[in-house]
Amino acid sequence: MNTASKRVLVTGVNGFTGRYMRAELEANGYEVFGLGTHPSDDPNYRQVRLTDAQALHTVLAEIQPNAVVHLAALAFVAHGDANAFYETNLVGTRNLLEAIHASGCTPECVLLASSANVYGNASEGVLNEQTTPAPANDYAVSKLAMEYMAKLWTNRLPIVIARPFNYTGQGQAPSFLLPKITSHFIRKAERIELGNLDVWRDFSDVRAVVQAYRRLLEVKSAGLTVNVCSGNLYSLREVLSLCETITAHSLTVEVNPAFVRANEVKKLCGDSTLLRSLIGEWSTPSLEETLRWMLAARE
Repeated sequence: MNTASKRVLVTGVNGFTGRYMRAELEANGYEVFGLGTHPSDDPNYRQVRLTDAQALHTVLAEIQPNAVVHLAALAFVAHGDANAFYETNLVGTRNLLEAIHASGCTPECVLLASSANVYGNASEGVLNEQTTPAPANDYAVSKLAMEYMAKLWTNRLPIVIARPFNYTGQGQAPSFLLPKITSHFIRKAERIELGNLDVWRDFSDVRAVVQAYRRLLEVKSAGLTVNVCSGNLYSLREVLSLCETITAHSLTVEVNPAFVRANEVKKLCGDSTLLRSLIGEWSTPSLEETLRWMLAARE
């Protein structure tokens, strides 16, 4: 995609990933328009909810983007209202696709951010895009349902589905695991309550993830579902040890039974072969580098 005069619409532009996505696109010459649910003075921003189908039609007809990055979602797995996952992640995404199609300007690419949560807890080890999904909560089910719904639109819109594994960075909500841990080290807390410590996960840096998304917009990826992951495993104990080394601070780790999942997978790692075959060489900073960046923040 030639970036000259290209306008990209980013939903959820003021969220954690959206802020980095906007910076990545603008740094590469794109004009970014954003959607969100809160007011803003930005002339390229539109306040509209995904559940408001008519408002979406109006906005898409006005902006007519050359590409769309759909990040807006209800993402906190422990959110109490199960119906909200489906209203936002499934119905809201369908409203968006319908509005894009009705705008009269077919984008060169529509990237939909799904989640590696769709793989669930049924599979262990390295997961590729052919791994059978086994979603284990309403959030994951809503994302997988969104993927199936989106396939109904692939003959009308050039859709690529990204399945990001765990990623983090400065500004992520403390309800997520790594921000919770780093925040405790930043404020020199004496103790922290966690769940199962003997787990290994595939962590990426948000700055690398949005770069991968941008590059997926620029290659012929329509019709594909693509893992976005580092392919590297880190244990939760390694995370804690790295934070201790970086900050020279130790804290007492207490396992709270309420945080322990009976069916938790010990090791969960993504296969990024397809991603790299599409966008070329790509890597994410080491976990230590990402943690140093996060620990340099101030609460």
